[in-house]
Parts: sequence; C-alpha cells; structure tokens
Amino acid sequence: MRADFETIVVSRHDDHILLVTLDRPNVSNALNTRMGLELMEVFEQLAIDLEDLRVAIITGRGDKAFCAGGDLKERNGMTDESWRSQHLIFERMVRAMMACPIPLLAAVNGAAYGGGCEIAAASDFIYAASTARFALTEVTLGIMPGAGGTQNLARAVGERRAKELILSGLPFTAHEAEAWGLVNRVVEPADLLETTLAIAGRIAANGPLAIRQAKQAIHRGLQMSVWDGLAFEIEAYNRLVSTEDRREGVLAFNERRKPVFRGR
Repeated sequence: MRADFETIVVSRHDDHILLVTLDRPNVSNALNTRMGLELMEVFEQLAIDLEDLRVAIITGRGDKAFCAGGDLKERNGMTDESWRSQHLIFERMVRAMMACPIPLLAAVNGAAYGGGCEIAAASDFIYAASTARFALTEVTLGIMPGAGGTQNLARAVGERRAKELILSGLPFTAHEAEAWGLVNRVVEPADLLETTLAIAGRIAANGPLAIRQAKQAIHRGLQMSVWDGLAFEIEAYNRLVSTEDRREGVLAFNERRKPVFRGR
C-alpha cells in the first residue's frame, strides 16, 4: 500500500495494525473529493491484499475534529452532475469501509458531523474522546445522510432514536452516544489513541482467520433470520477447523505458551 496521500496519513503499528488519520486539520478534516478517493483506495486495497494487517483504526488529526463532514466550500456552486459524481465516490468509499475484511475501529477525537459521523458509524465499533460530539446535520442543508447514516445509525441506536437525531439534525455528546449504543467507550482525549491501539493490539494477537470469520458471521448474520444466521456461523466455523492457526491455538494452550498465529 502506498503512503504518499494528500489528505490522509497511513502508518503501521506493531506490524499488524493500520492507522489511517484524516489529515486536513485546517478545515476540521472535512471530507473532500480527494479524501474520498484516498479512503476508497485504502479500503479497497485491503480487500485485495491485507499485507499481513489484522486491524485498522481511523482517526482525525488534532484535538478538535474527527471529521466535520462534507467540504461545503468545495461543494459550493457544484452542478447537479458534479454533485452526483462526487457522491458516487463517497458511496463507494463507505461500502469499502463497511466491507473491510479486518476489524475497523474508529477513534473519534473530536467533532464527527455529517459524513464524519457516517464514517465513524461505518466502523465495527467506536472509542471516543470525552470531548467528541456527533451529529447528522444533512437535513439542515436540504439533503439527507447518504453514506450509510440512515442504516448504520439506526442499527446502532434503534429506529426511534435514529429518527430523532437524523430528522432534527441535533448534535449529541460522546457520553450520550455511548448510552445509546453508537460508541463503545468514552475516554479522556489524551488517552484515546493509546486506548484504541491497546484494544486493536489485543484483537491483532488473536487468530486472524478466526477474527475475520467471526466479524462476517456477526455482521451478515444480523441481516438474516436467526436460523439462517446460525447456518452461516456454522459454515464460517467449519472453515477454521483445517487451518494451521486452529492447530497452533490448541497446541499453544496445552504447552502453556502464547500462540503464534500466521493467518493460515
């Protein structure tokens, strides 16, 4: 994966963790066309070649904003055709994030408004700074969430709460987001990245094939009846039985040592 991006910074931690930082702090890390293309590239590349990565984290530069949403200065004066063309990029971007084969964690360091809230909601789970704020403000601009917001928020907080938040455009705090089920954990701003890296490290230390299969079983199973979901789970489980990692996990337990998983 290349590293010479304009609007994001991509780095590796402890070999198996990918850190993606939204890097337009002068405009509150607002999502422009270039950022959409670069995020799309990163997450579509992961679907092709994981490069031995096991967990991805997305966060924002600075302590004020995770992502303030779409760059309205760039959008000012756009033709309808240009607007639709840009949005196709954002659609493909969020689909790639939601389809990320490895766990995707959001470390929300500040304001996550509009498309920024949608990026966070597209992750597998969220850790947030106590100073973070969330909002889906699209209706105040005469549009609506179009990068998964109506789907991912409703699945996280429930239909009635999602309707209240999306139809009003009202902001809400990190603690409210935690109480409602959007955020998993709220920490002090100075501890956010370290705390997120710690849980990412714990996930990365587990069997990578097992993690990927379990993620798919949870996500896809929730779109099915419980019986179809159970069948999907069993199929995912059976694919792990013949792996080297399964044998290594049991052997390491019996030898009272830490397993060395190789993802095969």
